[in-house]
Amino acid sequence: MPRDLAIGNGRLLVAFDGDYQVRDIYFPHVGLWNHAGHDPFRFGVWVDGAFSWITAPSWNGTLRYRPDTLVSDVRLINDEHGLELVCADTVDFHRPIYLRRIVVRNLRDGPRHVRLFFHHDFYLFRDGVGDTTYFDPLTRGIVHHKRDVLFMANAWAGEQPGFDAVSTGTKHLHGLEGTWRDAEDGNLSGNAIAQGLVDSTGGVEVRVPAGGEAVAHYWLAVGDEFFSVKDDNDMVVQRGPDTLIERTNHYWRHWVTRESLDFTGLDPSVCDLYRRSMLIVRTQTDDEGAIIAANDSDILQFGRDTYTYMWPRDGALVVHVLIQGDHRELARRFFDFCLRTIQPGGFMLHKYNPDGTPGSSWHPWADKDGNRILPIQEDETALVLWALGAYDERFKDAEVIKPLYAPLIKRAADFMVRFRHPETGLPAPSWDLWEERYGIHTFTVASVFGGLRAAAAFARGFGEEAAADEYSTAAAEIREAAFEHLYDEGQQRFIRRLEVTDDGQLIPDLTIDASVSGIWRFGLCDPTDERCVATMHSLRDRLWVKTDIGGVARYENDYYHRVSDDIARIPGNPWFICTLWLAQWEAAVAQSMADLERAHELMRWVVNRALPSGTLAEQVHPLTGQPLSVSPLTWSHAEFAATVQTFVARAAEIRKQGG
Repeated sequence: MPRDLAIGNGRLLVAFDGDYQVRDIYFPHVGLWNHAGHDPFRFGVWVDGAFSWITAPSWNGTLRYRPDTLVSDVRLINDEHGLELVCADTVDFHRPIYLRRIVVRNLRDGPRHVRLFFHHDFYLFRDGVGDTTYFDPLTRGIVHHKRDVLFMANAWAGEQPGFDAVSTGTKHLHGLEGTWRDAEDGNLSGNAIAQGLVDSTGGVEVRVPAGGEAVAHYWLAVGDEFFSVKDDNDMVVQRGPDTLIERTNHYWRHWVTRESLDFTGLDPSVCDLYRRSMLIVRTQTDDEGAIIAANDSDILQFGRDTYTYMWPRDGALVVHVLIQGDHRELARRFFDFCLRTIQPGGFMLHKYNPDGTPGSSWHPWADKDGNRILPIQEDETALVLWALGAYDERFKDAEVIKPLYAPLIKRAADFMVRFRHPETGLPAPSWDLWEERYGIHTFTVASVFGGLRAAAAFARGFGEEAAADEYSTAAAEIREAAFEHLYDEGQQRFIRRLEVTDDGQLIPDLTIDASVSGIWRFGLCDPTDERCVATMHSLRDRLWVKTDIGGVARYENDYYHRVSDDIARIPGNPWFICTLWLAQWEAAVAQSMADLERAHELMRWVVNRALPSGTLAEQVHPLTGQPLSVSPLTWSHAEFAATVQTFVARAAEIRKQGG
């Protein structure tokens, strides 16, 4: 199930599924650890002797955000109960505290007592071994703790803060399902402590006048020990939860609206999704620099692994968007992360955990004959330098570049100069950006060209002319070799890759692949070059999904999450990023405001296939338009933002030229 809402502050991230259940809670890093990694946290209501969880069919709801902020706007209505709940959720922008405001509206004539139940299904450090939960009489809250992580849940619905009723217990052992079952009669047992595989439930009661409303609050504070968490709990009580919710509401509006982009000519829905995308990108960005691909733990059910890693490629493409949005501090932290994690040989690994340790990988260190190969995607190294070049161009901040120059920029550039295919001069074989094939890939070649050009500019800036000439020469050689070996005259387009056989032959892979759009994105080819134009037209014609849903597939005969074998009609599922690559090119080559409408139409296509909250998945179902794979995917949101930025820049140029 996709994550419809994600709220966070760079240390604490909370994500909700489409039923408004908390499914992921990450701390102390975005993406590490998920302390809610198995079953949902349930939210239930008891009134007039009847109980239901909000997942019951009698509840209907909409999950959205307030405009331009990271505060939710959730509305749940139950005609059988005669109740409406209006909820606002956020993570405080400064402290690791999740807060929820619940307005309970009575749709009946008489006054009523309503009990709200909050269930906690923690698996601290994702294993559920040796956890403890207990009722704390000091705060009247519920504590879950293990090692150096402690959560305190609390609520406030009357004159005094604290739960009115609690239950702690064992789950999934000896036939016990959990304390959530204890709540279903409207009462809780009061068991004060449990250890091992545990859960807890707390309840509060609100009195709602006839046709009126009442307010309750709930929060989770998290830290590394009891008294620091208690201090945060006490702050919520003393300042009032609404104060923290509203200050966070204002902070994120300030954060996302301070850009100076001129949105003239863009549909308001596109502008809204741009700001939503920037905010969602921020929720997936750890304060220590890692930009996480996605934090939807449901993907764990398919391969016992997740997207909760930083791929340097994804991170570089995301940080490029943050740079264009003037978020220089977040960009600086990303480059510091890359400095900490680059290998002594000058290359970035496949992916990293949010704390900088190497992530899981399926790229081998040896070929089938046992010979050593590097388990890398070289574009991940190259794009870090490409993005750093964009940072320098926009901010001209020599103090940031100085400590990065020798250990990151030169080290990576020297590696890219060395790591070449001896016969062609192209980058040597590595894994592709889709992590499926080994060879010399057009996307990788283009990214290495862009990375070396950036390195050459840095070297000249530091007065190292010999190094600058070396990097420039290598880039020029790669560009010349790309036009010779990767542009197919017969096909009249750039090809996906060259497969290098054991005996050294170069076998062209003619599969149409959206990633070859990197030829213009990273400067290898001018977007108006006839070879680039022909290539992009072939992508548009062959990869467009020919159903009512539309969109651009990754490549012909894509197998990932495939739902149809009708390849001629559905070459693969539509991907947001691939559709947006086409939109970016359409914007880049536009000669008039009328030409820009082609890009605008593709952006509206994305808007129409986002979840109501504005969240973008990785893919959509080619027949239903429903989200597929993880959601939100940080890369999808970054490419949408990049498309808007490209559109705005090109529109400004056209207006300046009088077009």
